[in-house]
Amino acid sequence: QVQLVESGGGLVQAGGSLRLSCAASRSIFSFNAMGWYRQAPGNQRELVATIASGGSTNYADSVKGRFTISRDNANNTVYLEMNSLKPEDTAVYYCWAQRTGWGSYWGQGTQVTVSS
Repeated sequence: QVQLVESGGGLVQAGGSLRLSCAASRSIFSFNAMGWYRQAPGNQRELVATIASGGSTNYADSVKGRFTISRDNANNTVYLEMNSLKPEDTAVYYCWAQRTGWGSYWGQGTQVTVSS
C-alpha cells in the first residue's frame, strides 16, 4: 500500500509564496512519475506539474515561471514551490504518483487559498 501525505497548504495574500510537500511511504524511485494536481470548487481536477523519475518536468501553462516542482530522493519527498500566487490558484492541491503496472496513487489533498 502506498501513502502520499501532503502538507504546506494555507492562506496567503496575492503575490505571496507557499511550498507544498508530499511525503511518500516508500522510495520515490518506485514511481515512473510524481506530481501535483489541483481542483477548485466547481472545476475538474487539473494537472499543475509533474516530474519523471529521470528528472524531466512538465508544467501547466498557467503556472509556468511561477511554480517549481522538485524531488528529494533521500527523503522520499516531492515539493511544489509556488511563487507570485494569484487568487485563481486557490484550490485543493493533490499529490499524485504513478507506476506502470501499479496504477496511480493520490494524497488526501491540502487547501491553498490566495486572497486578493
